[in-house]
Amino acid sequence: MNKENQIRVLLVCPGQYPAERMVNNTLPALQKLVGGDIETVSPWPDRVCIVCDDEGKLKGKPFNRTLGDYDVLAGDFFICGVRDGDFCSLTDTQISRYEKLYHDPQIFLSTSFGLYTDTCTPQEYARFMNPSTPDKTTMRNEER
Repeated sequence: MNKENQIRVLLVCPGQYPAERMVNNTLPALQKLVGGDIETVSPWPDRVCIVCDDEGKLKGKPFNRTLGDYDVLAGDFFICGVRDGDFCSLTDTQISRYEKLYHDPQIFLSTSFGLYTDTCTPQEYARFMNPSTPDKTTMRNEER
């Protein structure tokens, strides 16, 4: 079977909603998408995998989403299909399934009990990660 030149993936970035993308199915293009050497994780029984920077945590990239109840993905990652050992496009059903799974951005707080996570909107994430950035609704009220 021929390898697809471009593949349809679901890109998940910290603090953002997942986005469907078409990307060149080449090692340099995929490494650029995640910002480093790629690593694959296959936590689900269907033929998909997560592709992330294999040194995301070591590089200090921001935590992005939890992976089950046992790990945290750091930095940008994408989800793609796998067929005959090669990356391939996600189906409409897979795009829908994993968009729902990773739809809400997450914030991460270190506590004395361990890491606490909560879901948020991209706007809440931005305010939480950059507390010195004024909130537009607050600014409007202050301008009045």
